[in-house]
Amino acid sequence: MHTIEPKSAYSSKAGIKKANVQVHEEEVPADANENFTSGTPVIVVAPDGGLRAWLVVLGHLSVCLCESFGYIHSWSIFQAYYEQVLLKDHAPYKMCVRISAWIGTTQSLLPVIFAGWLLDKGIVKIPFLISSTLIVISTVLIGQCTKYWHFMLCQGILLGFSCGMVLGPALSLVPHWFKRKRGRATGFIAIGASIGGTVFPITVKQLIPKVGFPWTMRILALIFLCILVVPNLTLATLFPPKEHSGGLFNFAAFKRPSFAAYGLTTFFAFLGIYTMITYLNASAVAAGISPNISFYLVGIASAGSVSGRVIGGYINDRFGALNFIAPTTFFSAFVCFAWPYVRSEVGFIVIAFVHGFLNGTYVAGFVSPIYMLGDTSDVGRRVGMFLLIAAVSSICGPQINDAIIHKTNGGFEGLGFYSGGTMIIASALMILTKWIVIGKVWGRY
Repeated sequence: MHTIEPKSAYSSKAGIKKANVQVHEEEVPADANENFTSGTPVIVVAPDGGLRAWLVVLGHLSVCLCESFGYIHSWSIFQAYYEQVLLKDHAPYKMCVRISAWIGTTQSLLPVIFAGWLLDKGIVKIPFLISSTLIVISTVLIGQCTKYWHFMLCQGILLGFSCGMVLGPALSLVPHWFKRKRGRATGFIAIGASIGGTVFPITVKQLIPKVGFPWTMRILALIFLCILVVPNLTLATLFPPKEHSGGLFNFAAFKRPSFAAYGLTTFFAFLGIYTMITYLNASAVAAGISPNISFYLVGIASAGSVSGRVIGGYINDRFGALNFIAPTTFFSAFVCFAWPYVRSEVGFIVIAFVHGFLNGTYVAGFVSPIYMLGDTSDVGRRVGMFLLIAAVSSICGPQINDAIIHKTNGGFEGLGFYSGGTMIIASALMILTKWIVIGKVWGRY
């Protein structure tokens, strides 16, 4: 029996210290390395660090910075411009809900599952390159849109689909390169979303009055083109492809109590996790806060989210992901309860930062239990399945939010209690998942 250690995990010439390795739990055929005798079982090890592994993380971070959560977090800026200028004849709430729902649907439903399924088969580079190209093209085309259905096709469907195809590998490749340091790796990857959520809204708001909407989108497309070069060069699988049963979506997996419990956790968490951040600016303006101040609240929340993701990554590795994100998700519920009653600038700044920090810990840690619910050989499909659940939840969430807003005549108290309630249910289901897996409430998981 032989062990394969990736050459990129260490290099004496470069002076890089050899990383501690973790043995993968499965044996793979010896033809993965031509130096071994045919038929000899080989154990592949994850380097758990080293230059090559962290370059993969850098590529993932670039994906999240541009095309997944970072770009989606800029939706409020596009929404305001569409409502006030380009699509002012359309009902604003319907326009917001429909386009944002299409972006979420096409980004997280079929594309992520399909991209993860391809990853499990060892096919990453070509789909990623094609999707990166479509992202740049669709961003340029958005600048030429003038009608509602133009935006639906270009921003809602084409861009959403392309983002989904690059997001799938970004979350699924971590177990290929990390074992004990998965929390830190996913935490650093998730930083990209916070940076993008801070930088892109400010960039778009500053550029549109100066150069106009079409040139703003062309500038964004150029930025995306430059940044997407990084993941196209650095992303790679480590474990050889392996056939697995169940098809594109493995429904049989949900017969396992732990799988079903964590699926419900993901559903309830994403029902309300973005409610407060979506309406934070509007609630601040309604409370009498200057629009110039309220605009930056999302950026402040994103800054808090960076701290939560970095700190959360280290704590997840040390104590277990659910041991940390369950209590932080529970505490975030009370932040949501308090949010509608804030009336001062300082209060909004503090609550935005705290909410960003707590949500950041969840975003950085929610995929770690997914990695542990199965083997690395089908991690792409498994992550895609849970992101499908998150997508369905994210589609339902805006509809519920919109209904609550209309029912309460624009008040935010109902939204606060709704969002906080979903967080409490999610935290309780996290504890249930841990109890199912390890047989006790207290313990590392």
